[in-house]
Amino acid sequence: MTAAFRAARDQLLAAGSAEQARADFTWPDVGEAFNWADDWFDVVARGNDRTALHLVDADHDRRFSYAEMAARSDRLAAFLHAHGVRKGDHVLLMLGNQLEIWETMLAVMKVGAVILPTTTMLDTADLQDRVDRGSVAHVVTNASETPKFADVHGDFSRIAVGAGVDGWTPYPNDLGEPAPADEQRPVVRTLATDPCLVYFTSGTTSKPKMVVHSQTSYPVGHLSTMHWIGVRPGDVHLAISSPGWGKHAWSCFFAPWIAEATIFVHDTPRFDPVALLAALDRHGVTSFCAPPTAWRMMLQGDLGARPRALREVVSAGEPLNPEVIARVADAWGLTIRDGYGQTETTAIIGNPPGAPVTPGAMGTPLPGVDVVLLDPVTGERTDEGEVCLDLTERPVNLMSGYLGDPERTDVAMRDGFFHTGDIASRDADGQLTFIGRTDDVFKSSDYKVSPFEVESALLQHPAVAESAVVPAPDEARLNIVKAYVTLAAGWAADAETALAVLRHARTALPAYARVRRVEFAELPKTISGKIRRVELREREERAVAEGTPIATEWREDGFPELRGVSR
Repeated sequence: MTAAFRAARDQLLAAGSAEQARADFTWPDVGEAFNWADDWFDVVARGNDRTALHLVDADHDRRFSYAEMAARSDRLAAFLHAHGVRKGDHVLLMLGNQLEIWETMLAVMKVGAVILPTTTMLDTADLQDRVDRGSVAHVVTNASETPKFADVHGDFSRIAVGAGVDGWTPYPNDLGEPAPADEQRPVVRTLATDPCLVYFTSGTTSKPKMVVHSQTSYPVGHLSTMHWIGVRPGDVHLAISSPGWGKHAWSCFFAPWIAEATIFVHDTPRFDPVALLAALDRHGVTSFCAPPTAWRMMLQGDLGARPRALREVVSAGEPLNPEVIARVADAWGLTIRDGYGQTETTAIIGNPPGAPVTPGAMGTPLPGVDVVLLDPVTGERTDEGEVCLDLTERPVNLMSGYLGDPERTDVAMRDGFFHTGDIASRDADGQLTFIGRTDDVFKSSDYKVSPFEVESALLQHPAVAESAVVPAPDEARLNIVKAYVTLAAGWAADAETALAVLRHARTALPAYARVRRVEFAELPKTISGKIRRVELREREERAVAEGTPIATEWREDGFPELRGVSR
């Protein structure tokens, strides 16, 4: 099983081009039983002094080798087993970017239990929902987070990292010491189809779904993510991602360790672009992944010279605007390569290293992935439609289903395809460009409007730091284009700025997609940072239903300068 996995990985690393990688790659057959922590991580870790994890914060600079991480997670697996954690148990893991999250994920995998990564930003009500719907049997969190669980009801054991807390078992602080002779690490056999992780989606439009991944769908499936990032053995990889979300497993756990690279973490209380850029250079980061919001925040200041060792820069989470790609290329001489996937998958579309990048396009299907575009109405294959995966030969890197929700699983995997709910177009070269969520794309005067395209055009104006475009109901046009804009530093939320943004939209967009209303505001987001356009759409619909115009918006018909202008 390890040999097959290594051969598949090495095939991707040796591929001379993206085309060769797609043509030659097949998912490895790891056999009936597989456990990534035992059958991959420990195999490459034993006796390996290469740095696996490098953690830097305001007070510490710590490195842990592959061998140390294997030994620490072995001891923790023994501890968890001694405290009742058994194969198949659901373990809710609510930790920050700290050593304990990496060693606990490895240890939980080694005992055959199921990891439920959870963000520290949740409140008591959210945690109760996760405990109930996730059938949680054990919780591991920091001592500082334990008050959130005081009113969470359920039959689950409690383990706290840090200071002692009444009613909580202390997390062991001696994992770096040699194991006592009588300490026994359990030997557990997990099937390749057994559950390994349950991730909660970010809930941009509805209650978070619980995505079940098997011992192979993420652990093996992230071969595609490794290929897209371009991380290689011996590299130093930094990804901006918070624990609790699938992207953390993508780029801060599986992909770098599949490549035998170093995971580098620069942990700060708040996102600090200046400190981050300095860390990229000082610590020799070779590959860097950040969501579009982080890239846009970095561009609010001076990027400076390219960090000395940086070779690969990528982005995922939401579509990356062409303006951002161009500005980073000008500053660093590196092209940000976009990638696409969901919590339900690993990376399935992307611009891999060496492939030509079409600014604004998310790339082509990655090795081992058969992507098709289906017309949402007819179900026919098309060049503009819903991004789907053909299930004729089920891709390894697809979830098992939604926990406790067979109906929703059936809907997502109906008619022989996995339906992502995202709309994209494909050009003559096979490049796929994101258009929007099926819920986000709307019609205005019988023309289809892509919020992403309008937002990308708006980002070209220096006043716009970020925007969200939604339909505002209109009797004559069905909908008109409304933009909610977060302003860049130094710009006032006044009529002069509104006029400048509306004028820019007239020249940068076709007439049917031009912005006719603008409002300056902080955008509503999920706790994972994704924009909740659904809230803004509902606000527009509510204003029309109640017959109360939104007093804080600026309308193009309110500016005499714009009346009668043809565009």
